[in-house]
Amino acid sequence: MKIPEPKKLSSGKYRIQVMVDGKRTGKTFATPEECIYWASGIKTKSIENDKSPRRITVSEAADRYIESKDAVLSPSTIAGYKKIKKNLMGPISSTSLPDLTQEKIQHWVNGLVKSGKSAKTIANAHGFLSAILSEYKPSMALKTTLPQKVKADIHIPSEGEIKAIVEASRGTRYELPIILALWLGLRQSEILGLEWSDIDGDYLHIRRAIVMGENGPVEKGTKTYSGTRRIHLPDPIKTLINAQPNKGTHIVPLTGKAIYSGFSRICEKAGTPHFRFHDLRHMNASIMLAEGIPDKYGMKRMGHATNNMLKTVYQHTIREREIEYDAKIDSKFEELFKPD
Repeated sequence: MKIPEPKKLSSGKYRIQVMVDGKRTGKTFATPEECIYWASGIKTKSIENDKSPRRITVSEAADRYIESKDAVLSPSTIAGYKKIKKNLMGPISSTSLPDLTQEKIQHWVNGLVKSGKSAKTIANAHGFLSAILSEYKPSMALKTTLPQKVKADIHIPSEGEIKAIVEASRGTRYELPIILALWLGLRQSEILGLEWSDIDGDYLHIRRAIVMGENGPVEKGTKTYSGTRRIHLPDPIKTLINAQPNKGTHIVPLTGKAIYSGFSRICEKAGTPHFRFHDLRHMNASIMLAEGIPDKYGMKRMGHATNNMLKTVYQHTIREREIEYDAKIDSKFEELFKPD
């Protein structure tokens, strides 16, 4: 950081001029020491506060991106970005944006693959980098070859397994969240966010969710615009809710970790495989599809903006019912081809 020499004026004072971002600026002081002190501050501030995207590193760009979005993105999304920056971006974090090439990004991705990271994890990390570059290096179009994602195999409990799980949960503090996920199709975060004020006669308003943020549970709005919805409350669920101790704001005063652990124990007690709590929501979708409920209603009830998840569950439902469908088809054609 070179500072020019102050020039003495005819008045006896000193003047110094510096270039900042291509523009000349100057000031007059009584002594040359004051000139140098001022110029040094101007240069330092320029370097620290006016670092253009051309000069910052990937790590610095990530921090800027996160800071600029922390008021509009979900707390869980922000926490996820920070986790990616800390745990996955090491090999490229100190690379300046002008030095970041497609080849370096591909080597970074290759390293993640070799270290055993899943295709989904790598896609999330690459997606975060892509968002950063679109903001601070928009001229760079990524053409990275990513590992092929393995299609997730949805595991949905059978009707017998569901009955066993419900029976094993009776009288426990996990009975209500299990029923809310299974019968109403609520997400775990939505169940945790339910408040007593959300009950309106025979209806339940889904207005918020509690997710895991960087420093613990955080309340936020529903996952999507469609997530804010009103669902009919059947009498058995109203009875369960009314039996809850109304000692606070939330209907289900549990943590996500408590529900996860408790549901695992319920599955073990029921003698079923270990299902994810979210699989209960899939079961709700599966039953609606099996009963011929229109997609549009199913989407509204479950808070989906599209029917992508319903289509995925639909394939599973078809496999579950294949034998029944085969028998119906065979029976019909046997009747058609039966000799008169």
